Amino acid sequence: MSLITRNTAEIVTLEELREKLASGRRLKAYLGFEPSGLFHIGWLIWAFKVRDLVEAGVEFNLLAATWHAWINDKLGGDMGLIHKAARHVVHVLDAIGVDTSRIRVIYAEDMVSDRAYWEILLRVAKANTLARIKRALTIMGRRAEEAELDFSKLIYPAMQVTDIFYLDVDIALGGMDQRKAHMLARDTAEKLGYKKVIAIHTPLLTGLQGARRMDLSRIDEDTFAVELKMSKSKPGTAIFVFDTPEDVERKILKAYCPARETRFNPIIEINKYILFAQPGFKLVIERPEKYGGTIVVESVEELERLYSEGKIHPLDLKKATAKALNKLLEPIRRYFAENEEARSILEELKRATITR
Repeated sequence: MSLITRNTAEIVTLEELREKLASGRRLKAYLGFEPSGLFHIGWLIWAFKVRDLVEAGVEFNLLAATWHAWINDKLGGDMGLIHKAARHVVHVLDAIGVDTSRIRVIYAEDMVSDRAYWEILLRVAKANTLARIKRALTIMGRRAEEAELDFSKLIYPAMQVTDIFYLDVDIALGGMDQRKAHMLARDTAEKLGYKKVIAIHTPLLTGLQGARRMDLSRIDEDTFAVELKMSKSKPGTAIFVFDTPEDVERKILKAYCPARETRFNPIIEINKYILFAQPGFKLVIERPEKYGGTIVVESVEELERLYSEGKIHPLDLKKATAKALNKLLEPIRRYFAENEEARSILEELKRATITR
């Protein structure tokens, strides 16, 4: 229970998870990801959670949602590149210590070639209204009105629900931006008699641009999912796991990090969701004696309190965060330097146009 629930934003529902764990039956989980380009640090949040679930003994299915990426216009619809982007993700999981030999990697092609998949999809479509499907479009980083120009976008939420039913999983893992799809699956399961999936949601990382010039009180779930979260299609807002130490430091020093403000502050969030999620992590903030000297922050709560009270300067926080993040990313850089296939795919994806 501890491994499965730590560092999560929400579990729907905790009681259902507890009951299934108490049954003694091995649980089955899935996460679907769009192979859409380069792996940024925001994806490390769910990747570390995959590692937790595997260590907890959960049977894990990792769905490379290639057809979904095609529908969502990723990588210009080039299926060859989309497949390479999927392999890129598996390489990153290897690099961060996920035992991928204990994961079943599935490609969308493996499922859509089965007639039974399309029967489930049509059942899902018949059980839901157009308005209900359109409300779920933010799971793909799209606004509802974008479906007016491309009908295939409306198939996407129904496919994601179908993925869950077809794989017959107990747990659906995803970022908070996938909540609407998971709730759609839970609602539809009641109508059609399928297993009601437990939804485990991880936090989303704000892009480095933060919430500049935005009214923080008016930022809702959809606004965040479409505009504010870190995205590979907005490279200026993202730190990639293979970035050089110099690039990481440069990006962090330029990032939005207003004094005393912790909400939608990407530097605070990098600490909260990535660095302090590592066992035993402490943030060392080095400062001259005349500015208070070096301090060691031992928890997220302490960091947020000190920062909101103005006892940590934004520049000092940025420098300490860049140093700690570079240390975390070093094994990933080394993996890509030493693994020929991983390096080759990375270089090809770098040359590709990453489309929104």
